[in-house]
Amino acid sequence: MRKFLVVLDDSKECLNAMRFAAMRAKKTNGGVEVLSIIPPDEFNHWIGVGDIMREEARERIHAHFEVFAKWMRDRQGVDPELVIREGEAVTEILAQINDDPEVGVLVLGAGTEKKGPGPLVTQLSRSSGTLPVPVTIVPGDLSKEKLEAIT
Repeated sequence: MRKFLVVLDDSKECLNAMRFAAMRAKKTNGGVEVLSIIPPDEFNHWIGVGDIMREEARERIHAHFEVFAKWMRDRQGVDPELVIREGEAVTEILAQINDDPEVGVLVLGAGTEKKGPGPLVTQLSRSSGTLPVPVTIVPGDLSKEKLEAIT
């Protein structure tokens, strides 16, 4: 089964990327793998405090994931899986693609603000010619109706 890998973060554009991945998975009988990355600098504290913060970050990720997962199951009939990694975002995205041979497409949401499409889109587009899978960049300001029409 081909999986659409989509990154779960706190950005607004993440929503459209999630929607696109789920809609495409439904129409192609694929799956959705949701990747959330905990940055390493989030835990530069004493060991005990860092462990507590890491666990709290995981709990937030699971709660955030469940909102998207419920929508995917109820509306699209797709049961996503969650993967949590710790490290630098681009490094961990590439590692996940390499670790899971079923990942066939990376789906990223592009920001709509003047400062650019977002750090992941910018960094990954620089090396897009050598990535092991195609990248789909979903504009952050597409309406639900437009997403449905293009998927």
